[in-house]
Amino acid sequence: MSFEVPSNPKGSQQMISIITKQRRSSDGCEEEVNGSWNSLKCNLPILYRLTFPFYCALVLVQQPDPNQPKPEGNQVNVLKGEPLGVVTSWPPSLLAALQRWGTTQSKAPCLTALDTAGKAIYTLTYGKLWSRSLKLAYTLLNKLTTKNEPLLKPGDRVALVFPNSDPVMFMVAFYGCLLAELIPVPIEVPLTRKDAGSQQIGFLLGSCGVTLALTTDACQKGLPKAQTGEVVTFKGWPRLIWFVIDGKHLAKPAKDWQPQVRDASAEIAYIEYKTSKEGSTVGITVSHASMLAHCHALTQACGYSEAETLTNVLDFKREAGLWHGVLTSVMNRMHVISIPYALMKVNPLSWIQKVCSYKARVAVVKSRDMHWSLLAQRDQRDVSLSSLRMLIVADGANPWSISSCDAFLNVFQSRGLRPEVICPCASSSEALTVAIRRPSELGGPPPGKAVLSMNCLSFGVIRVDTEEKLSVLTVQDVGQIMPGASMCVVKVDGTPYLCKADEVGEICVNSGATGTAYFGLLGITKNVFEAIPVTAAGMPVSDQPFTRTGLLGFVGPDYLVFVVGKLDGLMTVSGRRHNADDVVATALAVEPMKFVYRGRIAVFSVPVLHDDRIVLVAEQRPDASEEDSFQWMSRVLQAIDSIHQVGVYCLALVPANTLPKAPLGGIHISETKQRFLEGALHPCNVLMCPHTCVTNLPKPRQKQPDVGPASMIVGNLVAGKRIAQASGRDVSQLEDNDQFLYLADVLQWRAQTTPDHPLFLLLNSKGTVASTASCIQLHKRAERVAVALMEKGRLNVGDHVALVYPPGVDLIATFYGCLYAGCVPITVRPPHPQNLATTLPTVKMIVEVSKSACILTTQAIMKLLRSKEAAAAVDIKTWPTILDTDDMPKKKLASVFRPASPDMLAYLDFSVSTTGILAGVKMSHAATSALCRSIKLQCELYPSRQIAICLDPYCGLGFALWCLCSIYSGHQSILVPPLELESNVSLWLSAVSQYKVRVTFCSYSVMEICTKGLGTQTDVLRMKGVNLSCVRTCMVVAEERPRITLTQSFSKLFKDLGLSARAVSTTFGCRVNVAICLQGTAGPDPTTVYVDMRALRHDRVRLVERGSPHSLPLMESGKILPGVKVIIAHTETKGPLGDSHLGEIWVSSPHNATGYYTVYGEEALHADHFTARLSFGDTQTLWARTGYLGFLRRTQLTDASGERHDALYVVGSLDETLELRGMRYHPIDIETSVIRAHKSIAECAVFTWTNLLVVVVELEGSEQEALDLVALVTNVVLEEHYLIVGVVVIVDPGVIPINSRGEKQRMHLRDGFLADQLDPIYVAYNM
Repeated sequence: MSFEVPSNPKGSQQMISIITKQRRSSDGCEEEVNGSWNSLKCNLPILYRLTFPFYCALVLVQQPDPNQPKPEGNQVNVLKGEPLGVVTSWPPSLLAALQRWGTTQSKAPCLTALDTAGKAIYTLTYGKLWSRSLKLAYTLLNKLTTKNEPLLKPGDRVALVFPNSDPVMFMVAFYGCLLAELIPVPIEVPLTRKDAGSQQIGFLLGSCGVTLALTTDACQKGLPKAQTGEVVTFKGWPRLIWFVIDGKHLAKPAKDWQPQVRDASAEIAYIEYKTSKEGSTVGITVSHASMLAHCHALTQACGYSEAETLTNVLDFKREAGLWHGVLTSVMNRMHVISIPYALMKVNPLSWIQKVCSYKARVAVVKSRDMHWSLLAQRDQRDVSLSSLRMLIVADGANPWSISSCDAFLNVFQSRGLRPEVICPCASSSEALTVAIRRPSELGGPPPGKAVLSMNCLSFGVIRVDTEEKLSVLTVQDVGQIMPGASMCVVKVDGTPYLCKADEVGEICVNSGATGTAYFGLLGITKNVFEAIPVTAAGMPVSDQPFTRTGLLGFVGPDYLVFVVGKLDGLMTVSGRRHNADDVVATALAVEPMKFVYRGRIAVFSVPVLHDDRIVLVAEQRPDASEEDSFQWMSRVLQAIDSIHQVGVYCLALVPANTLPKAPLGGIHISETKQRFLEGALHPCNVLMCPHTCVTNLPKPRQKQPDVGPASMIVGNLVAGKRIAQASGRDVSQLEDNDQFLYLADVLQWRAQTTPDHPLFLLLNSKGTVASTASCIQLHKRAERVAVALMEKGRLNVGDHVALVYPPGVDLIATFYGCLYAGCVPITVRPPHPQNLATTLPTVKMIVEVSKSACILTTQAIMKLLRSKEAAAAVDIKTWPTILDTDDMPKKKLASVFRPASPDMLAYLDFSVSTTGILAGVKMSHAATSALCRSIKLQCELYPSRQIAICLDPYCGLGFALWCLCSIYSGHQSILVPPLELESNVSLWLSAVSQYKVRVTFCSYSVMEICTKGLGTQTDVLRMKGVNLSCVRTCMVVAEERPRITLTQSFSKLFKDLGLSARAVSTTFGCRVNVAICLQGTAGPDPTTVYVDMRALRHDRVRLVERGSPHSLPLMESGKILPGVKVIIAHTETKGPLGDSHLGEIWVSSPHNATGYYTVYGEEALHADHFTARLSFGDTQTLWARTGYLGFLRRTQLTDASGERHDALYVVGSLDETLELRGMRYHPIDIETSVIRAHKSIAECAVFTWTNLLVVVVELEGSEQEALDLVALVTNVVLEEHYLIVGVVVIVDPGVIPINSRGEKQRMHLRDGFLADQLDPIYVAYNM
């Protein structure tokens, strides 16, 4: 988005006056501002970019290629088929035809059914069909009752559930329903509760109001049953009454009962189901008139004559199998030999044998049947196909049907098959038969073949090419349009304009022989069944609506129709159209027999980042090796790229027989797609190619050079933005006693004035008090420790002492013992006895880096440090003096050490950052007491108060709350070691309730343990009397962005136990200052804002509404502590920023640490972390750089002083951010998206490796789900963050390292990945 500089002089003058005001008021900065104004005049556009935070990452829209082919032919007008012949003996309806043959030609064979051995098991005569249909019609209307009312009335819909092996019963049911004026809805037999697409079929039955299902005895017995013995209700299905139509269940019609055999009308005759590309199932209604007209048209086009024999290999329940084998055959008293699918699987030649033995004149097949018979034909020498006058290829519109037809003719021409017999046809569920090739004896023109450029076809343009090229599509004609029909080709998208002669479009048909509507779906019906094609001038070509066929094609020479694809299989990638069937054909051409199991390949597209992406899924043969599969995959990718000039986004291989099947063979595409998107496909190999496919990513951000800090300030002023700075309560005015400058003095004073006042209560896992300490007890223990340090340890003033203790009172007593002796304590987490190899080296490193002269610990830990197991992890000979403090002599200390100056070192605070850096900071006595005072004021801590602490006591604010604050403020601390929650999850909350604590502190890991472990136990806790209504504030101690989802779910979960929704808040501290923000007990509630994540990547803060796209909720990190000043500074120029910018949080406060303590004296490297100055503005104040990015916002709330409250929002650690595509990403945002992608992702961490984004996910499910996650992870990161994932690593739960604060240690993880130590389940390198 660009912004114009105001051109009116008034506006410019106004802007200049703002800047000159700034210049006059800026004392001592005149030159800087003057210079900036001069530079401003030439950089106004930059200024405007700085002041307006409307940074939007816009996805690139593919620009059309100026050289792409364009159609040049004339507009093709409406084609009219031959007129329907007028036959005088033609029956007025299909039922009239049945009645006629059933009564006059009762012995004539109608249908022969075969078993799986190919033997004829039953031949249904026309007489039997008529009499049994009559019986069924009578029974349905008169013998089925509910509450003494007939169950069915004319016009009701009835489901027909018949297996493919029982055409006889189906035919009786179908005609029985028609005679009873009921509407049959033929569907597949549901075998299990989880059949592919079964739920959608159930939805169709429900929307059709079906209550009765007709079936056979054998089929009913095979259906899954409930415990009551009734057929189960399938998922998504309505409740059905199942009625078996075998003879014994049918009643003989009453003598006076006669069915109404009416003339064909516009009433619905039957409903045929169709599954769309997206998996939804619709019912297409066909009227009696359409059914009759279609039979009439097929009879004329195919030249059917009375008593002809027809072999039907297709599914007789729908489409061509129904039209030829059940409807038109009855119209012409033909004899149909029905070949069941089960027989074809056992004997692919069976249909040819039946054509030969029955001397069939017509056969209706699919390309697959021809292909299968070619593979098996060597065994048969004696078959002859000379009787055939028509071999109707029902899927002649598929691109691969031409090769099946050619190969079949090649082999069987020597066995009597004449070339003109092969008649491909095109049909659609909506328009029924669209076109069919006529044999020459019926006056058909010679067959046509077109060799078309695949590249031009992708632009919808027809260009003839040569067969030598690979990138061509060879298609055969599907004959001429049906008798009595009109046809035109219209543009695929938008208004249905007629296409040009060399343009591919959708074929539309106007005829009395098409479907009428989608049942119950008026809106979609209007768009599909009522298209009005218009000329280029916008004039309608007809006053009659046309029906869209869903077929893409064109009209060639001799008015032959050519089909090049289907709308259902259309994939539009970067503005070019590709057909799924063509891509399947290309993949099959890459050595299919060696690798792909039974040629089972599915191709579909999924929308990712505003474009279709091609996904190819294939079943691999059981004997295929991993090497075979990757070779085949790379060859397929190359083939599709060179032939179609399009990339495959994802190629997945699944084990043989695992893809969902369509009812009669083939792959259920929409169900496969659904499984892919849900992560339920379970591939055994996967290859993602987002780097080559995704070409519409936003352009990488170009950073603006030479924008100085002065320009930034001026820019913010022009935009009316205030400089982002805020401070806590002013403490300089408060009176404070000098004696409180040293904590050792405070403890002594308390031991004298309130000796028995309890300071600490330590709880064990049972919730009972393990130990306590009053002021005098703590003082005396500290004295004993000081004596031991001087006498046993022979330590001098200023020596460093490592305190290696489990959380407890000993740790606190030894800390004050060190202060009494003038030593500098360092608290260290003890090593884990079961995990010495990883925990002991950290202890050793801290002891060495801190230059500790002595280690104070317990007897048990001392033995552990010197054990054989320890020797395997570290060099135990180099430990300094180790003293155990379990039994020390009761000696009185001569005098307590008093530091010469408050700036002397009080203690060292060591911790490992999330980036794996061990950093120790120096805390002076002045900073220590200032920290305690600040916390005391914020939390209103007095000797009469109790607080509960469930934190680790080794570093940061956790250490300060355990060891320092109680001594300073005199309140009682109830100590709950977080480790104890492993054996008693409710320990902390029970303690809070028992002691009626108003203020409590915990960590995120404690909160997570409680949320996961107590989620289902709130009722049990309530029964035990746990009540959290006493809690005024529960603060999560953290050095990260507040985890808003976790805090909200914790609040929600324990609301039932009385926890106030306002109680939970977070704190913020870091290495340079352990306590910057802390909610405390007074002041306004923490606020939450929603920011635009895309703007954040550009270091801009743009507030949006909750629920907006790309919105990110951020919670305030508590209130700024008294004495603390915060400013937001630019990470590079170090200039102050406005409150609409994201920058580094800088802090100035009396309790800032004084510097890093490192063994190598590298303080110089980090000197500016503690003594930074702004490059512009207030250049005098010394600030500490926190290393965290955040922003300040002035809220509408007021604080205690009546001022408007400034809220600080922490966004993330600067060290952890990822610089990708010129933008700044925070790992947590990407990880949050990934965790949402699939229910089996337990945890996730991201990092970069050689400019590639690596995503590590923990799989909490079966290993067969591992590869499902690869595509889901890649998709979600693309969609939500516009980033391409380079590597996806699937690991077991618990592999991602997490520190004691519950923070992910991504750099440790990265090191483990690079050193190949993660033992992953699967690693996917995206291409």
